Amino acid sequence: MRYEILGSLRVTDDRSVVAVSAPKMQILLAALLIKANRVVSRDELSNEIWGSAPPRRATASLHVHVSQLRKLLTRPGRTGTPIATTAPGYVLRLAPGELDLHRFQCLLRDGRRAARAGTHERAVELLGAALSLHRGTVLDGAAAGPITGGCARWMAEARIECAELFVASGIALGRYQEMTGALRALLAEHPLHEAFYRQLILCMSRSGRRAEALRTYQCARDTLRRELGLEPSWELRELQRTILLADGAARDMQLAG
Repeated sequence: MRYEILGSLRVTDDRSVVAVSAPKMQILLAALLIKANRVVSRDELSNEIWGSAPPRRATASLHVHVSQLRKLLTRPGRTGTPIATTAPGYVLRLAPGELDLHRFQCLLRDGRRAARAGTHERAVELLGAALSLHRGTVLDGAAAGPITGGCARWMAEARIECAELFVASGIALGRYQEMTGALRALLAEHPLHEAFYRQLILCMSRSGRRAEALRTYQCARDTLRRELGLEPSWELRELQRTILLADGAARDMQLAG
């Protein structure tokens, strides 16, 4: 079985896709997946599904949902279920590589190490594979409880880190055009993230597009002022200054020639 939560919740095997359409079942499965191979208490699951207003028979209802989920995840011709009852709750047993979240974490970890070691070709390969696992926001934006919501917030930050490292290694390899396209897409999704502006301006400057780089800086400045009432960071201002100085030096050389 393969489980996917980096987007809408999906369960697949070699032959089919298992649909988990009932909202409470989705929350239950998602919480068990996020805490895979660890016991999740009945109280935690109840809080995840119903919040601070559980029904009178929450424990019985939870048991029914778990039973339904077990039936759903038991494939024809196979015995046993991945969900075990273990006091004080339940545990979903997963093998390595069955959950896309775990694959992302492994790829990000190895990609981070490769980037820090300066092996940028390998870093781009690993980090690009990590980013490709995402089909949207975690659980298609439906994560709201302590477990699912916490995972969604962590993944949003981890995905940004992954993208920054991916682009930084691409820049180190001189892939300015390729990274420019990637950064435009990232900024469309994260228009207030200064690091992506800095990387985009750097790519444009190094590929000889200094005027476009300066316009991008102005766009970043206007956006930050309008949305946050803030000036660009020192790093972003210093990059603009470096481009202006280089542009001035180039003009001086042309005049001298």
